[in-house]
Amino acid sequence: MIHESHPEILKRLKRALGHLQKVINMMEEGSPCIEVAQQMHAVEKAVSSAKRTMIHDHIDHCVESSITDESDLKNRKHSIMECKNITKFL
Repeated sequence: MIHESHPEILKRLKRALGHLQKVINMMEEGSPCIEVAQQMHAVEKAVSSAKRTMIHDHIDHCVESSITDESDLKNRKHSIMECKNITKFL
């Protein structure tokens, strides 16, 4: 399912990919460790931000709507369990 936030998430992931390629190039070139670590930090932040946005979007649009809809108790429990499961990745 494609959500409104997915294009922005893809943009962030592509940015992270660029940072990661830079890290690889820097390591191959023997760049100073502090500079490599700084770029690695940028990769982590970009991926973390994309992941958090995707998870929050999923909760907002998928889990919340299935809980508030006129669904039966079994579906609601499943949605709550799904929410608990996905939040472990935050």
